[in-house]
Amino acid sequence: MEEPTQKYSITMPRDVAEAARARGGPSGLSAYVAAAVARQIERDNLNDLIAVAEAEHGRITDEEIQAKREALLRARDQHGASGPSAA
Repeated sequence: MEEPTQKYSITMPRDVAEAARARGGPSGLSAYVAAAVARQIERDNLNDLIAVAEAEHGRITDEEIQAKREALLRARDQHGASGPSAA
């Protein structure tokens, strides 16, 4: 069951609205904007989580970020090579 919806009035620059409407396709501007806002809320929540973790454990260094990025890329490459689409 879908979440109930409500109509809102928002103001945005015309070029942004036109680009969003063009990208919204058959789903429409409202669906496109709703998805964009949902993604932003997820990012905000992640930033809050990072702030809490850094307050408890110290700032995450660029080196730590790069090491995790490389580990994720290696894991993705290994998974891709042995995954179902590798046949």
